[in-house]
Amino acid sequence: MNTKLHSPKLLAPKIAFIKAQWHSDIVDNSLTGFLDQINQSMPNATVDAFDVPGAFEMPLLAKKLAKTGKYDAIIASAFVVDGGIYHHEFVSAAVVNGLMDVQLETEVPVFSVSLTPHNYQETDVLTNFFKAHFVEKGKEAANAVEKVLSIDLGQLQNASAA
Repeated sequence: MNTKLHSPKLLAPKIAFIKAQWHSDIVDNSLTGFLDQINQSMPNATVDAFDVPGAFEMPLLAKKLAKTGKYDAIIASAFVVDGGIYHHEFVSAAVVNGLMDVQLETEVPVFSVSLTPHNYQETDVLTNFFKAHFVEKGKEAANAVEKVLSIDLGQLQNASAA
């Protein structure tokens, strides 16, 4: 696969990064990791960060941002924990499905850094683990953005016609 950036627009992509504010002390680390990595791999990228109250609000904002036509990619980050009722399973499924719908409807790639751990208690050990984990997930999202935006669609169309 050709991974060179061909379009001037993609040499300086505009990216939206949505963060849910529940557990912001953890979630904000995904933006830190994302910025560290994207600044290395795509130094001319512009990243606009947006805060929403919780994960459930992310798909709607992602859709509104995608429909502006201003963004080449959108990242949504949240930490959805089990509060003792099965609410977290419904929320996480709705969020991921909503984000998928956004990218399929708008053709703007949407990436999820939304984690739902099986076990989370607000202890220093687990909080520090997830803070570090979100930094890594942010870096992974930046790598995914670079790979997706670097796909040469013209080359793909030519290959499928052959």
